Amino acid sequence: MSNDSKQKTVAVEKGALYVVATPIGNLADMTERAIQVLSEVDVVAVEDTRHTSRLLQHYQIATPTLALHEHNERERAPGLVDRLLKGESVALVSDAGTPLVSDPGFHLVRLAREQGVRVVPVPGASAMLAALSVSGLPSDRFVFEGFLPAKGAARKKHLEALVREPRTLIFYEAPHRLLDTLSDMQDVFGEQRFVVLARELTKTFETIRGDNLKDLLEWIQSDVHQQKGEIVLLVHGFATEGGEDSEAEGRRVLKLLLEELPLSQASALAAKISGSKKRPLYQYGLTLAQTDA
Repeated sequence: MSNDSKQKTVAVEKGALYVVATPIGNLADMTERAIQVLSEVDVVAVEDTRHTSRLLQHYQIATPTLALHEHNERERAPGLVDRLLKGESVALVSDAGTPLVSDPGFHLVRLAREQGVRVVPVPGASAMLAALSVSGLPSDRFVFEGFLPAKGAARKKHLEALVREPRTLIFYEAPHRLLDTLSDMQDVFGEQRFVVLARELTKTFETIRGDNLKDLLEWIQSDVHQQKGEIVLLVHGFATEGGEDSEAEGRRVLKLLLEELPLSQASALAAKISGSKKRPLYQYGLTLAQTDA
């Protein structure tokens, strides 16, 4: 590719709004295009000026910033759109990852598009997709639910609506609510539903661990360090690709595992894989053994 082509790819347009993804932890994940855009726009709208200033300083970017967060976005969005309509270029960033994914920016982007402003994505890191890619859970179909309600009753009601959701479920959660959320998931989904904890992705103390809800909750309760940082929870969907429910899938998997494993171990593993309960599978295995006898 020629230098002219590269310049055309990264050049900042007048009157354009750039939605720029930034690293979720490791600063090396910042893209070359993101650095150039943030350097060349007239202003950067940021979720937290103190947080983003460290990123900009690291890359020696001196572009002015403007705070745009959930408490002032509706008020400030019209002014930013006016600046865009007058020919200024604006970049939108969140504290980490891709803006608008459980972060501010929706009102600004919608208003900009309504006014005919060109909105340009500058893709990069996303905690949700990073977690999904390494979870080992089905990734062809998934549902992003963002943050669950903070209050227990509302949280359980929300989870109950997702009990039979066949797609992989993805949630963000605050560290101080992690134990309560996993406990509610166990009550609603059952203790054998398989869940993956992805914590502090791309950072020094990155943790990725999958287990049934009961064992994962006990493990996190025993280690206070796992109750800190940025957290993504991924839950195995209820139905299988063939449309069977978890109980039927558990029985199918159990039959296969019994060819190589003892009943106790096979039923525990089949429960983890299918999201069904271990005890009914164990009893079903006993029935199979009596039938074969």
